[in-house]
Amino acid sequence: MPLNIPGILVPLHLLKDIRQLDFRELYRAGFRGAVFDKDNCLTIPHRDQLVPELKEAWQECREVFGEGNVLIVSNSAGTRLDPGEIQAESVSHYLAVPVLRHASLKPSYSCINAIRKYFASLPMPIKDEELIIVGDRIFTDVVLANRLGRRKGSLMDSQGFADEKTASHVGPLAIWTTGVWEKESMMMRWLEKLTMQGVHKLVYRDIAGQRMSVPDWSRFVKPLPPPPPPPEVRQNWFMRVLSGIRGV
Repeated sequence: MPLNIPGILVPLHLLKDIRQLDFRELYRAGFRGAVFDKDNCLTIPHRDQLVPELKEAWQECREVFGEGNVLIVSNSAGTRLDPGEIQAESVSHYLAVPVLRHASLKPSYSCINAIRKYFASLPMPIKDEELIIVGDRIFTDVVLANRLGRRKGSLMDSQGFADEKTASHVGPLAIWTTGVWEKESMMMRWLEKLTMQGVHKLVYRDIAGQRMSVPDWSRFVKPLPPPPPPPEVRQNWFMRVLSGIRGV
């Protein structure tokens, strides 16, 4: 069974974009499917084409998880904000994966049920804990991922009631991408980061209030590829002649 992170707001974070994800290692760890946000995660906001820099990583993701096991869940394409599902069809065409049709926006439980129904309908059904959920927004994508989880193995307190503090969290792996391909809702993103800093301190404490070790997810993370070299500036014939005269 794959590893998971506890806490409704706690993701495997500090990834700039999906190029840092080692999809093959995630598959070896037991993950069998992936859910992705669209805007500023895979595409520039309000556009349907994949960001060119992500081409190789996206191809690797689809090859590793297989046809039908990668799903786009957007709060624009495939929702009531997409009349006639025209954008959903366009996104599916450009990204070569299905787009979920859902009436309620992320992170609603109605949307969660639609995700579960989709992965349960596959020829080889995928469980919640076999999914990774990747997105750039804490209050939609990460909350969605952790709501998909469940608590198990809770101990009983002195009065015989289940103690939620001792329960382990089983569900998808929530991955937060912090890179922005085009600036959008920057104030909300700043607030999300502030919230994350506080929540992270609270989540990783044991029952006695002591600091717990943060899970090590480094094996799923790759370094970003180096930036491409700047294009070579080609001189026109006049500049070449002028440079030749100066060199005489």
